[in-house]
Amino acid sequence: MSTDLMTAQLADTRGMQAIELIWHEAALLDAKDYQTWDALWTDEGRYVIPIDPDTDDFDGSLNMVNDDTRMRRMRIERLTSGYSMSALAAARTVRTVSRFTVEERTEDSITVRSAQILVGFKRDDQQTLAADVTHRIRYTESGPRLDLKVIRLVNSQAAVNASGYLL
Repeated sequence: MSTDLMTAQLADTRGMQAIELIWHEAALLDAKDYQTWDALWTDEGRYVIPIDPDTDDFDGSLNMVNDDTRMRRMRIERLTSGYSMSALAAARTVRTVSRFTVEERTEDSITVRSAQILVGFKRDDQQTLAADVTHRIRYTESGPRLDLKVIRLVNSQAAVNASGYLL
């Protein structure tokens, strides 16, 4: 796809709404505002971190995370309850999301790929994670909502430390 065509696809209203939602999501996650983040999702939304960087068969392959709404909310509860080791002294994070490309458009959704660099700091240790991220954003009566987020970590097939935060 030519650079001019990609720029045009991102510059239209839906493309810009998608980018704004993705940036808003990143800010909410860095602020650990998980309840507001959860409200961005559709009822059918899935949050996935596959181990195989090439798979699209999330139910038939091993994943670090494969959350539907119920599991996503359980994860949020664990991170915010104070009863989990990952919730104690939670890491501070800063993430940068860029390199947006439109992968697919339908009448009621847009799928955008991007690159994410996340730096987390916890207990005098700094961790950097890089990923290709796919967001499918569905347009609902209440506005654009996250319907799918797939985080393909560049080191997904290596040992990845438990982070204590959402990617």
